[in-house]
Amino acid sequence: MSNKSKPMRDPRAEDLRRLGEKIRDQRRHKGLTQERLAESLGLSVAYISLIERGGRNPPYTTVVAIARALEAPASRLVAEE
Repeated sequence: MSNKSKPMRDPRAEDLRRLGEKIRDQRRHKGLTQERLAESLGLSVAYISLIERGGRNPPYTTVVAIARALEAPASRLVAEE
């Protein structure tokens, strides 16, 4: 008899979801659309959307670029509250 267990959830998934939520909140606070943010960074709207939904793990340099575009310290986007 097989002992099947549920797959372990990636603990980073929650971190990525929180990062995306903070980016989305800061973007909206600045009155920017995903399109405007993506354009200012030279990224696709689809990629920004995936980041905001926690579906992508953006490199550090992209997080810093997003923070600059949002005129916010990168620490605001990644700090745990």
